[in-house]
Amino acid sequence: MPHFYLEKIEIDTLNEARAIVNSNKHYNVIENGREDRTLEEMKEEFLNPMTKSFLVKADNHYIGILDYIDENPKDHYPWLGLLMIHQGYHGKGFGKAAYFLYEEEVRKAGIHAVRLGVLTENRAARGFWESLGFVWYETKPYKEGKEVDCYEKVII
Repeated sequence: MPHFYLEKIEIDTLNEARAIVNSNKHYNVIENGREDRTLEEMKEEFLNPMTKSFLVKADNHYIGILDYIDENPKDHYPWLGLLMIHQGYHGKGFGKAAYFLYEEEVRKAGIHAVRLGVLTENRAARGFWESLGFVWYETKPYKEGKEVDCYEKVII
């Protein structure tokens, strides 16, 4: 198994983030109604003061994105906004490895629960998060008539 680590997304690595996002065409269609995202959309999503956005590296290869907020002002929980692995690396355990990097940081910070939302249409993602111990607690409206399933995991 490769060595995994996080690298902050910066303006000069934004194209790497875009390549990862655009490799996941099915997700993009569910989320935005089209297969590809623009560089401007990547900038807005990953280079803003609200979220912490990282590229996931396996050895020297960019393989994913991890994006989160330390505290959602609505419920005061940390929220994992996006964990996405490049389509070419799916099914290799890299998503779980990337998540556990995040969970370890949460644990070190003394945080005892994490929340996230999954588009209800994204069955594969729901199964992934449930396999990591996340438990559904409610479904909420999202954008453009879509819904999101909210999950929480207690960190011990």
